[in-house]
Amino acid sequence: MQIAKFPFTILDWSNLEVTERDGVTGKTISKIFFMGDIRVRMVEYTAGYLADHWCHKGHVIYCIDGEMETKLEDGRSFIFSKGMTYHVGDDCEAHRSSSVNGCKLLIVD
Repeated sequence: MQIAKFPFTILDWSNLEVTERDGVTGKTISKIFFMGDIRVRMVEYTAGYLADHWCHKGHVIYCIDGEMETKLEDGRSFIFSKGMTYHVGDDCEAHRSSSVNGCKLLIVD
């Protein structure tokens, strides 16, 4: 696989529109940049966040700050904190995230 041709780009995240989405509890605060078919997001989970769905999308996620828990549909659970990444492919293992105290993530999918 290769990344489709895309011009060299410098991005100032502070200039991007902010979108908010409610979870079961808490919310996400996101800034999104599209690089062709690749979506790059800066996402903050507020304290007490619980995702409102089981996600089947593949991601590469880097935790910039804070900590979150990701549960897999098969019952496994993982704590993910500052400086860590996780990787999952499309339709591989459904996952659902939460954060007790909030976190900031860089997500590529």
